[in-house]
Amino acid sequence: MGEGPGEREREEGVSPSPSSFPSPSSPRHARCELLAGRALHTSPYAELLLEAMRTSGCAVYRDRHFSCEDCDGNVSGGFDASTSQIVLCQNNIRNQGHMNRVVTHELIHAFDHCRAHVNWFTDVKHLACSEVRAANLSGDCSLGNELTRFNFGFKKHHQTCVRERALRSILAVRKVSREAAEKAVDEVFDSCFNDREPFGRIPHGKKDARFAYRDFQNRDRYYSNV
Repeated sequence: MGEGPGEREREEGVSPSPSSFPSPSSPRHARCELLAGRALHTSPYAELLLEAMRTSGCAVYRDRHFSCEDCDGNVSGGFDASTSQIVLCQNNIRNQGHMNRVVTHELIHAFDHCRAHVNWFTDVKHLACSEVRAANLSGDCSLGNELTRFNFGFKKHHQTCVRERALRSILAVRKVSREAAEKAVDEVFDSCFNDREPFGRIPHGKKDARFAYRDFQNRDRYYSNV
């Protein structure tokens, strides 16, 4: 979820490399834990994803599935498929809004890992699909975020943003050529862009996410009564 060309951050099927073992008592670690807790309890994006994973048989527990660590470079977070753990890069996450987006992005990867047999490490198209979905549904490409990057003003901008951010994420974590990464994104883009589970829509902001969460809860109650 990089904020510009010079700040490439990774959200992918493998975790970022920790630059050091974090001290649980450090102010930076405590701040990360605080921001993460707020994201999990107040962000409608995160609340919906946590509920969707629970109903899919993949309950998420904060102490088990989230880890605040120092990371190399400008990485903000990552999903470690081998441990089903989300790494939050405490040295690079700037504020609550940034934390909310990182948590949401990584939870989408975790949701995909839960519901599908994702081959993160050998099939670049699987990775591309999850990156397209994460960029599309997490708010990475919201109008507000794009305005802060000075990216706006052309037709189908959301789709272009999703494609570019998915491509950047793949190149950040896979030793593949740009041509191969673009080919993978192109091949999966339409189907994965239109796969909006568990939101049922593209949540362009918190209001959309709250409506999506309400609809998800109502859908869950409907099916439990059928």
